[in-house]
Amino acid sequence: MQILRTPFPPYLSLQSSKSQLSLTGLLPPDKCLQSSSSSCSQKLQRVKLASLGKSVSSVVGITRATSVEVGASSSIGTAERDVLKALSQIIDPDFGTDIVSCGFVKDLHIDEAQGEVSFRLELTTPACPIKDMFEQEANEVVAMIPWVKNVNVTMSAQPARPIYAGQLPTGLQTISNIVAVSSCKGGVGKSTVAVNLAYTLADMGARVGIFDADVYGPSLPTMVSPENRLLEMNPEKRTIIPTEYLGVKLVSFGFAGQGRAIMRGPMVSGVIDQLLTTTEWGELDYLVIDMPPGTGDIQLTLCQVVPLTAAVIVTTPQKLAFIDVAKGVRMFSKLKVPCVAVVENMCHFDADGKRYYPFGRGSGTQVVQQFGIPHLFDLPIRPTLSASGDSGMPEVVADPLGEVSKTFQNLGICVVQQCAKIRQQVSTAVMYDNLIKAIKVKVPDSDEEFYLHPATVRRNDRSAQSVDEWTGEQKLQYTDVPEDIEPEEIRPMGNYAVSITWPDGFNQIAPYDQLQTMERLVSVPELTPVEA
Repeated sequence: MQILRTPFPPYLSLQSSKSQLSLTGLLPPDKCLQSSSSSCSQKLQRVKLASLGKSVSSVVGITRATSVEVGASSSIGTAERDVLKALSQIIDPDFGTDIVSCGFVKDLHIDEAQGEVSFRLELTTPACPIKDMFEQEANEVVAMIPWVKNVNVTMSAQPARPIYAGQLPTGLQTISNIVAVSSCKGGVGKSTVAVNLAYTLADMGARVGIFDADVYGPSLPTMVSPENRLLEMNPEKRTIIPTEYLGVKLVSFGFAGQGRAIMRGPMVSGVIDQLLTTTEWGELDYLVIDMPPGTGDIQLTLCQVVPLTAAVIVTTPQKLAFIDVAKGVRMFSKLKVPCVAVVENMCHFDADGKRYYPFGRGSGTQVVQQFGIPHLFDLPIRPTLSASGDSGMPEVVADPLGEVSKTFQNLGICVVQQCAKIRQQVSTAVMYDNLIKAIKVKVPDSDEEFYLHPATVRRNDRSAQSVDEWTGEQKLQYTDVPEDIEPEEIRPMGNYAVSITWPDGFNQIAPYDQLQTMERLVSVPELTPVEA
């Protein structure tokens, strides 16, 4: 039995005729489907792909290589198949698929004569909360294979690297996840949450840094006690060397020897940009940004300069806190930054065998319900939590087995799992399939999946190179784009768009919102199995 591909033209069946495409392919995104949106919504069919056992899609610009190349089943020995089949029983709960498909299995070595098997499981982060479970299950399932006598499993983590497009400042190019801790209201304990979250992630095995983005009133110098309390500059590279405390890298304007700043907004934005992007962060799994309160220039600058992976929202039980927090959630929503957790601080205290709620109840729950944020964590009023912030030693370090530390451990697990999901969704949101010559789109946080003709995507570019910004005149003509054009590379741009490089060297920024308005492929030629 062999698989033969049925020949088909470079263009595929579309929702409308070629003459209609010549019009709709060049209309603004909000008008592309006006003429046929009602009928198309009823006629749209899911693209049917031939079943080949494994996915045959080619991801342009994003690779997830496994150490065991499973190209054709005939090239894999029986022993290898036994091991991979056994390991495929282990499901990653975050991705919902097995660890072989996830590409976690590396350096597989088999000595069938001696009954020995060794391999490495490379996880997405060293802070994976279930890495011990993976190691135990991997040992157990492989040891159950009849011919196996000895199993050697080693654990590792992928090197820190961002998933976003390469136009990042040098200092941010080896940071895997950037997590903003925000409240938009002062005095709710945001810095306390940011610092304790960072040290919790470090305790879980991750490489972590903290960036204190509050220039007017930096909190980090009070909350931690590094031996070196001044930032240094590398004179050759003109870069900033962060200070460290208990293995966590730290940068704050308060460590610049200037105390609290008295300056106007544009100057502050410049200082923040310089501190963040010119720091030699090195390889980090998580950079926690302690955001300043508000939704002004500084916050927007941070969200635009930095490819934020996710945000954690901090609030208190009062209604006033909820009103300000809601503004911040809406800001992140507009900038396509997922809010993964809400921390309700100072929510209660225990005395005389009773629990008291001095500031009322419900602000955190209201944020979760109104904005659909999946996880809520409560922090009690504790003198030790406040005192640890003043003493320079975070509570999770001072009392790692206490109730507060357990809450932060749960928050840390949540952040690790949610960041892994977000990275997976973003990295596979838009891919090019070489076999069917189509761009596959599955927007994060959406169950919708569809295919686009590459030429349609290229013709719908709305940049100044394709459309006159003043007159709205279309400069890119339909015939300027060949029907058989294929993208050379597709890379994520933050959480809202992809960067597509075309053969003519043009770099197109395609937001997910725009891709969802384009004409979609209705049918794709199937791969037909033919008897040899």
